[in-house]
Parts: sequence; structure tokens; C-alpha cells
Amino acid sequence: MPSYIPRPPGPAAVLCGLAGWVPPRVVTNDELAARLDTDDAWIRTRTGIRRRHVAGPGQATSDLAVEAGRLALDSSGGGPADTVIVTTTTPDRPCPATAPVVAGRLGLAGAAAFDVGAVCTGFVYGLATAAGLIASGVARRVLLIGADTYSTIVDPLDRTNAIIFGDGAGAVVLRAGDPDEPGAVGPFDLGSDGAHEDLITVAAGGSRQRSTGAEPTHAERHFAMRGKEVYRHAVTRMAASARTVLSGAGWKTDDVDHFVPHQANLRILHSVADDLGLPRERCVANVDTVGNTGAASIPLALADAVAGQRIRPGDRLLLTAFGGGLTWGSCLTTWPSLAPHPHTERNTP
Repeated sequence: MPSYIPRPPGPAAVLCGLAGWVPPRVVTNDELAARLDTDDAWIRTRTGIRRRHVAGPGQATSDLAVEAGRLALDSSGGGPADTVIVTTTTPDRPCPATAPVVAGRLGLAGAAAFDVGAVCTGFVYGLATAAGLIASGVARRVLLIGADTYSTIVDPLDRTNAIIFGDGAGAVVLRAGDPDEPGAVGPFDLGSDGAHEDLITVAAGGSRQRSTGAEPTHAERHFAMRGKEVYRHAVTRMAASARTVLSGAGWKTDDVDHFVPHQANLRILHSVADDLGLPRERCVANVDTVGNTGAASIPLALADAVAGQRIRPGDRLLLTAFGGGLTWGSCLTTWPSLAPHPHTERNTP
């Protein structure tokens, strides 16, 4: 059952900073076609993706997170954060968490710092976590970063998945504020279904595989996804979650100015919009230029849309995501008067 979470009493979490960052190396469909049994037209028809960015040798998730986090802090007017949350499927190491490393490199030593693991739903889960910390008075200013380097877990010769994923990081800063002011995030709907854990996996590296004592196979070391079943669940779960949060807030579909979904692929984005009865032109998408960047996808899409002046102050946004676990989640916000960092447009395609 969906878990609807109304905006909690107490201070609201209000968006006050935003930035995105992608590594400079661009991988086009033609480059992939040279090593895979595919071509540009096949990839674009099935995913809507034209190119994606890939981390360079030795470049880890924390490196991308630091870049996006620094820009987001600058966008917020400067000043520290007392809490750093990193949502990722590709942490630098199984232990320790990536967030303390990021906080330290950003000069935020002493801040609370932890990771959130909800795969591609991580950013929405992270927003809900930040909102709860602020409402309870535990935090006053939170830096939330979605960052993933899927190139480190996807088999480069896997024709099915190598065409979909890219690397990137997106970040927001949330401050304590008034629940009625623009930028306040919430309410939320969060959900999961562990009965389908096998649909999106990296089998090796965790205690389940290590406890067997067996050496993992090549396939077990890499990302695997059962695409057709994932497509069906993604559309169903995202649409249901969106309806739940809209209903709880008393919003109608027509009240939504922009639908900002996890950038899985263009077919899923359009299918969810169609299911909700939202015109496709209200769907914010940048998957064509960055691919599926996991937990980074929603903040990167926001950064691009704000930099391009597509999203403006006062616009009403519906954010919805779906990921492995299975996990899903949605939230609402009215966009504040928030100028993108001057580097955002240059660092995101």
C-alpha cells in the first residue's frame, strides 16, 4: 500500500539552492554502436537518449557529488549546511558511507552526514528525510545530493543497459522555513515492494553473495534489469504514487504546471504522463542528453529546466520516481524565486 506522508508539523524544508554537474566526457550513440550490435536510430527509438556523460578513469561518485554540492551551496547564497545527505546506488565503497567524505571535502566537517539507498527513487526519499529532519528541529540547513556513476557497475558490452545509463550529480539545499512559502517541499508519498527485489540488481558485493564464499561471476558483478517487467511496474507505481500525493494535497492534475519524473527513459516518462492525463509538454525531460543518471536524474532535470527558464517562480511541480527495491515516491512543491548557479548551464548539457 502507498505510504502517504503529509507535510509534518513544525518548520518546512524550503528549497534555496540548486545545481547539477556532469563529467565532461560525452558518449554518443554512434560511439556505443561501434562496440555494440545497435545503431543510433535503434537507441533513440527505444529510449529517447542521444548521448550521455561518463566519469573518467579514477573518478568516483564522491567527486561528482562534491562538484554539484559546491555549486548548490553557492546557489543558496553561501554558508554551511549542518547535514549532508548523499543518495546513491554507486557509493565509493561499501564502507564507509560516501556522505561524510563529501562533507569533509566541502569544508563541512562536523556536519551530520549519511547515505540514502533507494536506487533511482533515492532523491525523493532524500527530500522526505531532509523534510523530517528539519521539521523535528534536528537540522536547519540540509545539502541533499543525488549522485551516481553507473558506468562503474554496468557492463560496457551489455547492449540492453549500456545504452541507457549515464553518470552525473544534482544537488539542492533546503533550509528551515514556513510551510506556506514557495519552495516548501511536501507532502510526500513513499512506497516499496521487496517481493520484486530481483528485477533490478547487482548481485555481487553484498553480504548475500559474500556469505556464500563463492567467487562471483562476471554477470553477478554488473547491473542487471528485467526491462519489460520494470517498465510495467514503473508506469503503474509512478502513476499511482502521483495520484496519491495529488489527492492528499487537494491538487487536481490540471494544477500541475510541470511533471518532473525520474529520467528512466522517454517512453516511461510519456507513458506515466499519459496515464495521469498530463499533456506530454508538461513533462520535464533531459534524458536525451544525459541518459538515466539514477538518483541524480530529478535534480539534474530541475537544474536544466530552471537554467533554461522553463520552470519559473510560482510554477507547481510534481516530482515522481521509481527504482530498484522496488521503491517509488512522489512529492509536490511550488517553485521559489531561485536563480540557478551561473555555472549550472555550463556544467549540464
